[in-house]
Order: sequence, then C-alpha cells, then structure tokens
Amino acid sequence: MEWTPDPRELADLELLLSGAFEPLTGFLGHDDLHAVHERGTLADGTRWPAPVTLTVQADLAPGEEVTLLDPEGLPLAALSVAAHEPDGLTSGPIKSLGAPEHGPFARLRRTPAQVKDELAGRSALAVTMRGPLDDLGEIVATAKELDATILLLPLSYGEAGPAIVRAALRAKEKLPADTIVVSVPLAPRDEPEIDLELREHVATAYGATEHLAGPDPVHIPGPPHRRGLVVFFTGLSGSGKSTIARGLRDALLELGTRTVTYLDGDVVRHLLSKGLTFSKADRDLNIRRIGFVAAETARHGGLAVCAPIAPYAATREEVREMVESVGADFLLVHVATPLEECERRDRKGLYAKARAGLIPEFTGISDPYEEPDDADLEIDTTHISIEAAVSRVLDTLKIGGWIR
Repeated sequence: MEWTPDPRELADLELLLSGAFEPLTGFLGHDDLHAVHERGTLADGTRWPAPVTLTVQADLAPGEEVTLLDPEGLPLAALSVAAHEPDGLTSGPIKSLGAPEHGPFARLRRTPAQVKDELAGRSALAVTMRGPLDDLGEIVATAKELDATILLLPLSYGEAGPAIVRAALRAKEKLPADTIVVSVPLAPRDEPEIDLELREHVATAYGATEHLAGPDPVHIPGPPHRRGLVVFFTGLSGSGKSTIARGLRDALLELGTRTVTYLDGDVVRHLLSKGLTFSKADRDLNIRRIGFVAAETARHGGLAVCAPIAPYAATREEVREMVESVGADFLLVHVATPLEECERRDRKGLYAKARAGLIPEFTGISDPYEEPDDADLEIDTTHISIEAAVSRVLDTLKIGGWIR
C-alpha cells in the first residue's frame, strides 16, 4: 500500500534516510518508545533523546511493505512493517526509493556523508539555527580559536523554514568563504532539553566537532491589515450567510484595501467539489477543500470569505487549524438564524422537499447541524437587515485591525 506521512513525519523520514538520525534505521516501535520516554535511550541502551514515529491509519500486518510518498505523490521510501498498533503506530526499517524533491531550497539539502566528504577531516563548528543569528563575531572568533570550518545548519521545518534558510544564506555572506550551509528539516521538540540534545546529535552526524545552538525564532507578526484572514460563515440553509458574505465581499472590494477571494458553498460544489454527494464524508471533504483554498489565499496575505453550511464542528476546527498553521487569522461567524425562520423563507423549496423525504441528509431536518461554541461573531438575521448584518461584520474587522 501507499501512504503519505504528515509534515513532521516527512521531516523525520528525510533525516532517517540521510543518516542524520543514525543509528536509527527506521521508525520506532513500542519498546523503543517506552525506553526513550523513561530513560532517554533505545531499548538496547543506546542513547537517543526523542520519539521518531509514524502513524498509518490502515490494516497492516508484520512483513507487509508500505511505500511512503511525498506530498506530490512521489515515492520516498519503503517501510517494512515490524509492528502495527491498534492506534496506527507503525514501526519498522526503511529503505530509500529516491532523493527528496519536495519543498524549497532542495539544493541545500545534503546528507551527512556528503558534508563530511567536503570537510575532508577538518574540524567543524556547527551552528543549528531556528532564527537569525545575532552575533556573527562570536561565531567567527570561536571558529578561529578552534581552527574549525563553520557549518550553518538552518533547521528548515515548517512555514518558517524558508525564512531561516534565507537568514543562514545572508549570514554566510559575512562569514569566512569556506562556510558551509546545509538545510536540515529538523522539527522542534516540545522539551527544550530534548530539542537541544537532538540538535547536538544531528550536528555531530554532519561532522561537527563543536556545536552552538542558535537563537530560537522571534516571531513578530505583521499588523493585522497586512496579515492573511479567513472570514468563515456557517449556518443553516436560508439563514442569510451567503447574502451577508456577498455583501461583505462587495463592501471590501469598495474599500479597496484588501485582496478578496469569495468562496460560496453552492458555487464551490459546482466547480471545486463537483461530483461529491451530501454524505458526511463528502460534506467533510467539501469543507476541507474550501479550507485549503482559503488557507492558501490567506498564506499570501489575502482575505478569503467563505460561506458553506459547514455543519460539523470537527471539520470547522480542521479549517481553523489549516488557516492558523500558515500564520493567518481565522474569524468564525455563526449566522444563527433559527430553523423555523430559515424554513419560513425557503426560497428554493428545499425544506419542503426535505420534509417530504425527497432530499435525504438535509441539514437541520434529517442531518444534524452542530452549532459552534467557538464563534467569534454571532448574527441572527430574523429581525435585522442584511445591511446591518454586513455592518456588524465590517465593524468586527475594523476593531480587529484587519481593515482600515
């Protein structure tokens, strides 16, 4: 079977394949994980600081082979299953099927063996970076004292990764000419001591004789009016959410201060989600697709307005996480017009058909709507005009600084 690991697992996979996680030859199983948590070693007593795990949600048996794919579907490695737990935890050795090509700065992703060959036995001062370097003079002085080549290892995991690599390349311009830069997708660990120990282990794998841990990244978010934003409307059919969302879009376009993308539930179903049914699985997939497009819009500083029914709380939370994971903001607007009022309006005759059993799985009638308890704004359009509802959303955006 084929499986695409999540971003953290992909980063660990790349380090396993490159040899940076030596002596590991694959993902850890139950016994090794227990030993890591209890003693900071593998089950055989070898020092190892952090879990390196893979979860595969499928029925697997020992001896089966799983092809691990990158996000674009290219095979990276073959995993020979040693054990598969009920929660999906899968362990076993891996073998490479091809060099990783996904992600930026691929030319700077080198194996420890390649870097050691370039060092040719010279001492190396490795500097692991999760943010810009403050004092290059100290690094130069330390390297000179040790008679060592400087090895910059920007830890390029996640959304901040490209910026960290760029900071390393800028630093290289002010460092000795033989300075080496290698992009290392090492995901951070929660405990600072464990994270530092893992950084030291990776630095040693790349040939370091000394290691300096660079500063943690300093995240300074831009002003709200320059950050990406997703305004996500949810509510029953006929609640007025699409009309408010269109009014918001038009008002924002008139202001002209933000780039606006509008994703209406009905329009998306005709294009992005054509062919999907109204089963729970397909409803969730439809919302995830909307969330993905909205997050990509917000990633680049745009403002996305979405207006699906989005009846399930867990899926709305997934969209929030998608958006916030790219450094953008998420505003959930619950158009809380009661079912009775929505049914009274029923311009399309959908509720009448649902009551007659002609439309199965209709939200509010034969399928549930899970009202949000995390809405940033709640609007009931029973007794207010659409213009007033749009003004409430605009006021919220102005107060939050998202528009000026």
